[in-house]
Amino acid sequence: MFNASTSTSLIVDAVLWTLIAFSVVTWTLLLIKGVQNFRASRQNKRFRAAFWGAPSLLAAAELKSQEGPAARVALAGFHALRDSDNYDTHDLEHSGDRQDLLERSLRQQILRERRRLESGLAVLASIGSTSPFVGLFGTVWGIMNALKNIGTLGSASLEVVAGPIGEALVATGLGIAVAVPAVLAYNFFIRRLKLTSGDLDDFAADLISLSRKVSFKGKVLQPRTDTRASNESGVNTNSSVVNLKKEALA
Repeated sequence: MFNASTSTSLIVDAVLWTLIAFSVVTWTLLLIKGVQNFRASRQNKRFRAAFWGAPSLLAAAELKSQEGPAARVALAGFHALRDSDNYDTHDLEHSGDRQDLLERSLRQQILRERRRLESGLAVLASIGSTSPFVGLFGTVWGIMNALKNIGTLGSASLEVVAGPIGEALVATGLGIAVAVPAVLAYNFFIRRLKLTSGDLDDFAADLISLSRKVSFKGKVLQPRTDTRASNESGVNTNSSVVNLKKEALA
């Protein structure tokens, strides 16, 4: 027979399973975002070494088999420079002078990289902020069940209240246990996002400085989507890194 006590127990069970699902989502996102940030950091470091090891900006534009956020930002900038130097178009997409086109292309690519790194963080924030309240909801229903049992049986003995109160405490504890990793993971990845965005902004500023004295007229660059393979170019980063940095300071 379905009664109020059974209904309350089902609600508490639903709360507990909801919190378990939140925990699974949290740890899955933590693993995915951790791998994503680790790969992005390693790829950016590898590309910067190859980029600053190139003898000139034109040679850097010809680097093959590059991947990662910094490589995609650089590739977007190189294509903007090539389009500006090779085509005399008058549509809105190519309106503005050479530097305007470059800055716009770099800014748009950085925003795309930021959105890619931000994906999933809203879910972590939502889980971290709502899990304690979901657990509290289960606690309230557990206590209500205990009070109903006391009223029905006319007794407040341990046998009457132990089960419902135990469910209530489990819901509260599980809500906190789910919220803490989600909040910590969110704060960590937000910090990583800010650091990566800052590095990309600095790299874009260096690329703008380097591009002022270099012409891409007649240059054919690799496709924009050619970022699949690893960096195996073997560029000597010790002998020629000074050349590009001198160009940036010029």
